[in-house]
Amino acid sequence: MLTEGAVGLVDVWTSTWAGEPRTIWLESRPSEAGRLQLVALAPDGSRCDLLPEGFSARSGVHEYGGGAAWVERDTIWFVNWTDQRLYRLTSGSMPTALTPEPPEPRSLRYADMRLSPDGQWIVCVRESHRGGPGAGEYQVVNEVVLLRANQPSEPTVVFSATDFVANPRFVGDHRLRWIAWDHPNMPWNDTALYELTLDHDGGQSAPVRLAWRESLMQPVGDFVISDRSNWWNIWQVAGGVMTPIAPLDAEMSGPAWVFGERDFVVADDGRVAFAVGGTVHVDGRPTETSAAGFDHWSIEGTTITVIARFDDRDAEIVRFDLADPAGWRTVVAGRALPLVAADLATPAPIEFPTVDGAPNAYGWFYPPTHASVTGRLDDRPPLVVMIHGGPTANAAPYFSLAKQFWTSRGFAVVDVNHRGSTGFGREFRNLLDGQWGIVDVEDCCAAARYLAGAGRVDRSKMVIRGGSAGGFTVLASMAFADAFAAGASSYGIADLAVLAADTHKFEARYCDRLIGPWPAAREVYEARSPIHHLDGFDRPLIAFQGLDDMVVPPNQSEMIVAALRAKGVECEYHAYEGEGHGFRKAATIVDALTAELAFYQRILG
Repeated sequence: MLTEGAVGLVDVWTSTWAGEPRTIWLESRPSEAGRLQLVALAPDGSRCDLLPEGFSARSGVHEYGGGAAWVERDTIWFVNWTDQRLYRLTSGSMPTALTPEPPEPRSLRYADMRLSPDGQWIVCVRESHRGGPGAGEYQVVNEVVLLRANQPSEPTVVFSATDFVANPRFVGDHRLRWIAWDHPNMPWNDTALYELTLDHDGGQSAPVRLAWRESLMQPVGDFVISDRSNWWNIWQVAGGVMTPIAPLDAEMSGPAWVFGERDFVVADDGRVAFAVGGTVHVDGRPTETSAAGFDHWSIEGTTITVIARFDDRDAEIVRFDLADPAGWRTVVAGRALPLVAADLATPAPIEFPTVDGAPNAYGWFYPPTHASVTGRLDDRPPLVVMIHGGPTANAAPYFSLAKQFWTSRGFAVVDVNHRGSTGFGREFRNLLDGQWGIVDVEDCCAAARYLAGAGRVDRSKMVIRGGSAGGFTVLASMAFADAFAAGASSYGIADLAVLAADTHKFEARYCDRLIGPWPAAREVYEARSPIHHLDGFDRPLIAFQGLDDMVVPPNQSEMIVAALRAKGVECEYHAYEGEGHGFRKAATIVDALTAELAFYQRILG
C-alpha cells in the first residue's frame, strides 16, 4: 500500500484548460521513480496527465526545490527536472523551452515563478551554478530574474544583491516584491522584504527595503507572513507601516525549506483566509473542520481550493466558500485504502519534561493498532522514536502509511518535536541555537523515557530512526546516550566538520547558528560529531543512503558504517543508485522499510 497507487499531492490550481474550467494539480509518483506529473480534472470527472513522457516538474534550486510550476490563463509554466530549464505548455502542444540552454547541464535552475498582471512577463528565482553541479557556495549565485512569458528570451536580472532570494510576487500592475537574506541566516532567521517598480518594457526602479530583521515569507499583495510577534502571523505592509491581521499566539505557516508554499489567500474584498491546524480563519472568525491542516491555497472570487490533510486518510483537494469553510466538497479524493478504522493508529499529542530548568518538548504518540491482533496483557510494546529532519522542521499529525506500517506490526511510535522545532513560536525555535546535537538528543531520550515511565512502552525495546538532520540525531543519540537498543539513520550526518566543508550553498552556513561559526568553532564541531565519539556507540545501526545526495553526501554514511564495523558493532548499510536526499522510488521505499523491520525484529528478538 505504501507505493502501489500512492501519490503525494504537491500543489493545486484552478484555471481553464482546453477552453474549460479545470482543477490542475501536481503530484509525486513513487511508481514512476518519484516523477512529478501535472494532472487536470475534466468536468466529467476524468483525469488527464499533462506532461509528456520525459518531463517531470521539479526544481533543483536550493536542492530542495519546490515552486516548480505555475498555472494561469490556459497556460502552464514549469521547470523540467532533467535540464532545469523553464518551459511553457498549452493545451494540445508540446512543452516549449523559454530559457536558454545552460553552458553546463543543469547549471541554470529556476523556481517560484509568477505571471505579470498584463500576461507579458514571468518573474522567478534563478540559481546559477557557475562551476557546474555540486559547485561550492561562492560559485552559486541566486537572483530574481524577469523573462518573456510567451516566447523564448534571455532572462533579465532584477535583483542579485543578497545571497538568497525567494517569493518574487507582483503587487498590482507595476510593483514587485520579494524576500531576500544573506549567510549565515536561513529564511526562518533574518530576512528582508523588498519592493521595486517595473515599467511595461521591463525597466525598473531602485529596490527599496520595506521590512527586515525578522522571518518574512509569502508576500501577497500588501500582506506578508512575519514572526515579529514571536508567531508566524499575517501582517499588512502599507505606507511603511506593518499592521497585524487577526493576530494569534499560534503559527499559520512553517519554515521556508522549499519554494512555492501558499498558506493564505486574500479575497477581492480584502478578506484574509488561513488555517492553524484544522481551524480555518476567515476575516478573524475561526471555523473548526475535520482536517488536520491545509496548504497551497488558491482563491477565485470567494471560492477557495486547497489541499486538506487528515490524521486518518490520504490528503484530498477540497473546495469551499469563504462563508462556510466546514462545508467543503471533495474535488480530488485520496486512495480508498482496504483498511478499517480499527486498523489505524490515531495520533495523540503529548507534552513531556526535558531536563531540569528547560522548557517542555512535544510529540505525537501512536499506539500499536490492529483490527484483529492485540499484544499480551502482561507485555508492553516496543517503541519507535521518529525524529524530523531540518532540524528546523516539525512533526505534524498527518496521515502516513509509513507510520501505520510500524503501528500495524505491534510497535508504538512517537514523533518528536524537540526544542527548536517549528510550530511553537520563534522563542521556542531559537532554543536550538548553539545546541544542535544536545537538546534534540536530550528530548528524544526524554520522550522515550517519559513513555516508558508511564508504562506505555517496553523500556528495553526502544529504537530511534530519522533522516538527514534527524539521522544526525540518531547517530548522536547512539554515541552520547543509552536510551535506545538500536538506531536507523537515513542520509544522516556523522562528521559535522566534513559537512561544513562539503554541502550545498543553501545550508553552507546553517551550522554557524546551530553549532558555531566555522572554522573558529572547530572543536565544538568535533565534540558534537558522532564519528569522533565511538566509545559509547556499542548498539546496532542500520544506515540508508542515496548515492546522488548533494545535501548530505554519501561519505557521511560510509564513514560511520566503516568505523562501526571496524569496532565490531553490528551494522547494516543500504545504498541506492539514482536516489538523492529523500527516497522517491517505489522499489527503494519498499526495500528500505522491509530491511529496517527485519533489522529491528532481529535486534529486539
